[in-house]
Amino acid sequence: MPDRLHLLQEAVKNLTGLTDTDLSLGSTYWKKRKINKGDFYNKQNVVCKDLGIVVRGIFRVYYYDEKTSEEKNIFFFSENQFIVSFRSFIYQFPCKYYIEALEDAEILYIPYQDLQQLYDDSKEWQKFGRLLAEHFFNQSQGRTEDLLFLSHEARYLNLVEMHPNIVDRVQAYHIASFLGIKNPSLSRIRKRVLEKGG
Repeated sequence: MPDRLHLLQEAVKNLTGLTDTDLSLGSTYWKKRKINKGDFYNKQNVVCKDLGIVVRGIFRVYYYDEKTSEEKNIFFFSENQFIVSFRSFIYQFPCKYYIEALEDAEILYIPYQDLQQLYDDSKEWQKFGRLLAEHFFNQSQGRTEDLLFLSHEARYLNLVEMHPNIVDRVQAYHIASFLGIKNPSLSRIRKRVLEKGG
């Protein structure tokens, strides 16, 4: 298993220009954690206290509607992606979602207070925080615009582009929930995509 510094380098290389010195400083704050399939990174109505990076595994973010007993998938996180309920994390108030491991998983994570200390210690890590906020804003707005403007098939293609092996790793009803459709509609989309050579 690669060490924390290498894992950190891989995760942040496309987000910011942190030097090896910055990364060495930061790596002392990040810890490893294993999360078993079916266990939670964070739960609904609980404050999200850690910012994570997925080393191995795939997670779903979902909202549980107590009135209907329905689960609605909102996001997926997989390898080399940041995992967090961002609003809950930055404001330290209860999260509105569950984040569940769909496979046995491993993450790197940094607690909220340690990240604040890292920001105090380093202007480059402060820049990382700004870029991270921009990343999650873009992700959130992109998801909203997908729901407003794209067809179900286009949303499916975007999902597969972001998580290339998701069809083999995640049960179809989770993908259908994310797309806002039922399983038969997902089957038709997948058939059309295959026929087009997608």
